[in-house]
Amino acid sequence: MFRKYLLAGLVTLLPAVVTLWLLKAIFSGLINIFRGPFTWATHLLNLPVAPTWMLALVSAAATLLLLFTVGLLVGNFLGRQLLAWIDELMLLIPGVKGIYGATKQVLGAIQSGQGGSFKEVVLVEWPHPGSVTLGFLARRDCSWAVPGGESMVAVYIPTAPNPTSGYVVMLEESRVRPVDISPEQAFTWAVSGGVVAPQPRSLESSS
Repeated sequence: MFRKYLLAGLVTLLPAVVTLWLLKAIFSGLINIFRGPFTWATHLLNLPVAPTWMLALVSAAATLLLLFTVGLLVGNFLGRQLLAWIDELMLLIPGVKGIYGATKQVLGAIQSGQGGSFKEVVLVEWPHPGSVTLGFLARRDCSWAVPGGESMVAVYIPTAPNPTSGYVVMLEESRVRPVDISPEQAFTWAVSGGVVAPQPRSLESSS
C-alpha cells in the first residue's frame, strides 16, 4: 500500500519537478550572465562587495527586464528586424554559429515542423539491439553522406529531460516505424522522462 501511494505521488509530481528543474536551469544561466558584470562594476567603482543574495536579486531583476524587453521587441516590426539582425550576427561568429544555429533550428523544428522537419514521429531501435525509443524524422535520402544512401533516413533522437540535446542517426528506412502521435506529444514524452504517455491521434479524433 505504501509503495502504491509513493508511486502515485511520484507520477503526480514528476512533471512539475521536471518543469521547475528546466526553468531553474534556464533562469540560473541567465542570472550568471549578469552576475559577472555586476561584480566587475563593483570592483571598478571601488564599492563594497555586494552580498551574494543582493547580486542574485539584481541579476534576477535584470534577467526579467531582458525577457520582457525581448518579448516586447518580438511584438513589433522594428523589434523583429532587430532580432533578425542579431540572429545574422550570431551566425557570423565562428564557434558560436554552430551552437546557436543548431539550437535554434532544433527548437523551431520541434515546435512547428519548420522546413518539413520533425513532422513525423518514428520508432527506432536505440541505443542497442532489443531496445527502442521515439525519434523525429529529420530528412530522407542520406546519399550526400553514404554511397547508396537514397533509401536511408536521418532521425533525431532527443535526450531526457533536455530534448534540445540528442543524437542524429542515419538508418535504413525499413528499420524505422512511423508512430501515430504528434511531435508535441513526443516532445512532452521526452521531457517527462517517459512518464507522460502520448495518446494516438486516432484515439484523439474519435473521442
